[in-house]
Amino acid sequence: MRVKLDDIHLTLCDLMKNFKYCLNFFLCVGFLLQSHAQFRKYSNEFLNIGAGARSLSMGGAMVAGVADATAGYWNPAGLSAVKDNPSLSLMHAEYFAGIGKYDFAAMAIPLNDISGRGKTLGLSLVRFAVDDIPNTLYLVEPDGTVNYNNITAFSSADYAFLISYGQELYDQDGKKLAIGVSTKVIHRNVGSFARAWGIGLDAGISYKSTRWELGIVARDLTSTFNVWNFKFTDREKQILYLTNNEIPVRSTELTAPRLIFGAAYKQALTPSVELGGEVNLDLTFDGKRNVLLSSSVLNVDPRIGLEAGFRKLVYGRLGVYNFQKGLKDGDTTNLKKIWIFQPGVGVGFKLKQVTIDYAFTNLANQSNPLYTHVFSLSFNLIRKENRN
Repeated sequence: MRVKLDDIHLTLCDLMKNFKYCLNFFLCVGFLLQSHAQFRKYSNEFLNIGAGARSLSMGGAMVAGVADATAGYWNPAGLSAVKDNPSLSLMHAEYFAGIGKYDFAAMAIPLNDISGRGKTLGLSLVRFAVDDIPNTLYLVEPDGTVNYNNITAFSSADYAFLISYGQELYDQDGKKLAIGVSTKVIHRNVGSFARAWGIGLDAGISYKSTRWELGIVARDLTSTFNVWNFKFTDREKQILYLTNNEIPVRSTELTAPRLIFGAAYKQALTPSVELGGEVNLDLTFDGKRNVLLSSSVLNVDPRIGLEAGFRKLVYGRLGVYNFQKGLKDGDTTNLKKIWIFQPGVGVGFKLKQVTIDYAFTNLANQSNPLYTHVFSLSFNLIRKENRN
């Protein structure tokens, strides 16, 4: 696979010609990232799992190359690639031997107008839940005896609903520039004890040429917040007090903004075989993290994905991400640290208007046995006017 310097030069020149569309975006992001000390480092982590088996098998490197209904999650600017027919994507995964269930559904609806430029509405739903959690608050009777019949169960569930919009700004000579935004409404609940509502905003830019694809996304652009409310009965409060537990009343979580840069390249090796790859750099500014490049000011977490396609029918994929320093297995001194990462591998099959994707990925790192199977389906819903 050869990368021509002329292609790179032309890509950069075309991007600079449209600099005016991007200037306000970067100024806004830069201003917001100046104040980060008030944010919590980890919040709404269920929104960082991913969307679609294709992306998970490629290590979540999908900011630049996404062009289907999952773009509302990865980069809303990518929705503009869905032009002629609505697109539907569904995904299901289970973690911790089926204890945690993750579901994702998204639809992209083209909004046709006389301009001919891609304008697309996206709707996405994310759910992560753990069911049948034992509630042992009433396990011990007032007289001190243990009564297992008092154990009940509750669920902890996180939901996010995204309304997205992507639009092309430039489309000429095979080169396209697009922008997009996603508004996300978050609802989280822990049984009858706690509920939270939140709202946030993502914004993205994508540039596509014949071979190169570039993308930039600002996640939680306005600092996504969750407002928690807690509700306990008098008896529950008494038990919590007697067991030296705090009784929360109300709290607020703030998720700091982050930037994700993506670059993808694809090349036809033969008339039947195409090879491509993408690299993403996830930048956070909320204090030092355990990532590949870290500091108190800036953290860089890379994601790398490769994809090979045969006749645009069968695809094979590889990916690595989540590089961290962790303790070496078998080290009883807890002093030896090594670099670990999460691997991913998968395949995809495209049958006319239906795409079936599968990913086999690790929840923790390459030496951890917590692997999971991820399946997703994508459909192109042919409109009557587009049928032959």
